[in-house]
Amino acid sequence: MTPRVNRTPPREPKVVAVGGGHGLAATLRGARRYAGTLTAIVSVADDGGSSGRLRRQLGIVPPGDLRKCLVALADEESEPARMLASAFEHRFGAEDLDGHALGNLVIARLVESTGDLQRALDQVASLLGCVGRVLPAACDPVVLRAETEIGEVLGQADVQRTEGIRRVSLVPTDVGAPSEALEAIEAADQIVIGPGSLYTSVLAALVVPGVTKAVASARAQKVYVANLRPQNAETSGYDVSAHVAALNSHGVSVDVVVADLSGIALGNNRSVAQRAVVENLAKSNGLAHDPARLAAVLADLMAMR
Repeated sequence: MTPRVNRTPPREPKVVAVGGGHGLAATLRGARRYAGTLTAIVSVADDGGSSGRLRRQLGIVPPGDLRKCLVALADEESEPARMLASAFEHRFGAEDLDGHALGNLVIARLVESTGDLQRALDQVASLLGCVGRVLPAACDPVVLRAETEIGEVLGQADVQRTEGIRRVSLVPTDVGAPSEALEAIEAADQIVIGPGSLYTSVLAALVVPGVTKAVASARAQKVYVANLRPQNAETSGYDVSAHVAALNSHGVSVDVVVADLSGIALGNNRSVAQRAVVENLAKSNGLAHDPARLAAVLADLMAMR
């Protein structure tokens, strides 16, 4: 199925995007073009880089993926907001600050001063004039745990470097999801999952128990946006069908699969093929999803619902 991409949704839909990293930011940059309300539900399992250091030093939820989403939703018409968003992405290169993104430090300080992660995120969103809301998938820092062919692997950074992943879960197992995230999923017209690292970004957000249950019971159109290519180690040898099978094995079923097959095969699963929308979605460099192209497909799917 290859829909036309120039339709306008019959109304302004409530869109929820789930995942993490640069992939979720691309989805948000696309979805803001057609969504009436837009909510990002973001993985908080990161334990590498600046986010990992702040997490270990301050005991806070890692801010990096949250920052990327806030920047993706910043007011594009306001010069001060654009300048601040750009500054948030700046990484320092000196001594104790080496590698830290300014936005990560601002979020960390606001969490410290307010004592409340969501309040801190909403304050940053106000400063940036964000057109949607950014919510963590879990209320507290979590550790990603993977069952693999070589045994148990703990921590996002290590899981990402591991082949033969069978299943992922979180420690602690009973971590809660914010009520605002569950309410947004329940009210959504469309839930967009991905793109992004399958196990360490996408499923790291979806396997929060409350999120899994809410997505499963949601009446929204559920769309999975596949990665542009297999990811070294984590999804080596995967085609799109293998991605969908992994989602299914974690209790996540989708209505539509959106894929660009220039760098990844669809696979032989007939059910996936029947639900697949195949389009050219990559930027000119072929390395990332183009938000405008992705928006056109997602809006068209919403219009066809």
